[in-house]
Order: sequence, then structure tokens, then C-alpha cells
Amino acid sequence: MISKILNLLTKFGLPIIAIGMIVYSLRYMSEAKQRLPVVHPPVQPAANPFPNSVAGAGMVEPETENISIGAPLPGIVVDVLVKVGQRVKAGDPLFRIDDRDRKAELAVRQTMLADATASLERLKAMPRPEELPAAEARIRETKADWDNWEQQWARGEKLVTDRTMTQEEFQERKQSALGARERYNKAIADYNLLKAGTWDYDKRVAQAAVDRAKAQVDQAQTEVDRLTVRALVNGEVLQVNVRPGEFVGAPPGQALIVLGSTKQLHVRVDIDEYDIPRFVSDAPARATLKGQSNHFFPLRFVRIEPFVIPKKSLTGDNTERVDTRVLQVIYAVENSQQPLFVGQQVDVFIDTSSPKVATKAQVQ
Repeated sequence: MISKILNLLTKFGLPIIAIGMIVYSLRYMSEAKQRLPVVHPPVQPAANPFPNSVAGAGMVEPETENISIGAPLPGIVVDVLVKVGQRVKAGDPLFRIDDRDRKAELAVRQTMLADATASLERLKAMPRPEELPAAEARIRETKADWDNWEQQWARGEKLVTDRTMTQEEFQERKQSALGARERYNKAIADYNLLKAGTWDYDKRVAQAAVDRAKAQVDQAQTEVDRLTVRALVNGEVLQVNVRPGEFVGAPPGQALIVLGSTKQLHVRVDIDEYDIPRFVSDAPARATLKGQSNHFFPLRFVRIEPFVIPKKSLTGDNTERVDTRVLQVIYAVENSQQPLFVGQQVDVFIDTSSPKVATKAQVQ
């Protein structure tokens, strides 16, 4: 009985299964030939506004470009004085590094300057009025002593002639008189030296010491001032990457503050090296934002960066490159109806269809 069943399955089952597989294959193939529905992109790509053009990728940047602010000296940040979006003027403080040790050094230098200045003033004020009467009295004293010994010397000559004084005693009186005369001359010389005041060369030495102390004070003051980082241009704070209490090195590992003048925005456009021969600087140019392909705004040519560089991706990472070199062209944004932000990517089209532009391109 079982063998009959198996024979029936073998005789009729396998052909039925084969026929079913064939039908399934035909149906699958017929469905695969059907066209897939057309799916439109979520964002339409930018449409070229010119018949012929040179296209490039651009990035919005400040007129001054991005200014990366760092710390000139290492230390602990004690105060951050600006916020993102704040407008600053040239000279406004941005952040401050701990400056207690520098201020202590400045105080020492200022004390040394005061000491050197006082020494110079003392030399300039000499002689003291109180010293002159004492010097004059010393002259009178030595003059009286000299007169006394002169008289004794004169009497001694008579006594030696009369043989009432020995030659040794006479010589002693003579030497004492000569010594008294020299003491008198010395007192007069000391008085004249005191009255003449300080020697000019001593004043020059003292003045040099004052100048050196002033330079040291200026140096210490400069070190203190450098610990307060200030803006050098008018602009807007685009990024703040530092907080109070953080240690910063010199140079820091990243831009502590990014500053730029956003009053006039620029667009930095990368022109492919194969399109450089067709590029003309004064040709009309238009730009459109990513995701808004129907809204164009005009650009005004500013300058060309004459050094052709390897193309970099617009993510901001300098290590991302491709095997293409580009010419960077700077345009100024004019009459943009849409808000623009620094770092935003745009598509740029430069007209090459104008006869004037074509003629210039041929000449080049």
C-alpha cells in the first residue's frame, strides 16, 4: 500500500511541483519588468541661471576672514568677557588670564624704578645747602691752623739762628706748617668740589639706571597687558571655545575665540583647475543657498587668491582633500534676501556666455 502511494507521488507530484515553480518564475519575471515609480529628490539641485557658466562651491565668510584668537602666554583663564554674537570694537577685552604673578613682578620693577629715580634726583640736588656751612667752617679751621704753624715756623728760624732751638725741632715746625697748608688747600678743594655738585658722568650713569628701570617696568606692564586678550578689529564674536578655569597653552590647541567682521559678508569660491581658463573676474556671478535652488543673489568680485591649492572639502577639516586643485576667488555678497551665516555653503555660477566675457577668455 505504501509503495503504491509513493509511486503515485513520484508519478504525479513532481510534475505538479515543477509546473508550479515555472508559473512562479514567469510571474516574478513579468513583475520585474515593470518600471519603478519615479521618485523626486527631496531638495531640487540648483538650476544654472546662465546658458554657459563656470560653477563652483562656495563658503560664506566674514570680510576679515575668520580670525582665530589665541593666548600669547599659557595660564588659567579667569574671566571670559564676551559672548557668541556680541559685537566688539578694536581694543575691547575678550578674555583674561591669571596675572597675579605678573602684577607682583610689575610692583617689584616699579619699586626699583622709584629707587633709581630717587638716586638720580639726589645727585641732581647736590650739594645739600646744609653741607656748605660745614665745609666753609672746615676751611676757616684749617686756615687758622696753617697761620699758627706759619708763625711758629717763622719764629723757629730766628731761634735756630740764635741757637736757642735745635735743628730737629725747627724741622718739625716746618713740616707741621707745610702739612697745615696742604690741609687748608684740601679743605678749599673739597669745598669747591662740594659746591660744584655731582659729576656729569655720575649723573649719566644714574640716568642710565633710571632708563633701564623704566624699560623693565614697561616690559613687566606689557606682560600684564598681554594676559588680557583684546580684539584688534571691529567685528562679531562667532565662536567662544574657552571657559573660566580652563588652562590654555601658547599656542593653544584650538581657536579660543573666533572673530570676524560680518558687516560685509564674502563668499570664497573654489574654481576647478579645468575651469580656470574660462574664468573671467568681472563676469556676472550669482549664488544660491543649499536647499533653495530658485533664490539667487548677486555677487561682486573682490579679488583672486593667486595661489592654486589642493581642493578641500567644505566641512572645515583641513585634512580632507581630493585629487583636484582649485583657484579661490573672493566675492562680496550684495542684496541677499535670505539670511546668511558664516560657514554656510552656497552654489556659485559665473556667467561665461556674454560676448564680452568670451572675447576676454579668448585673449587670455
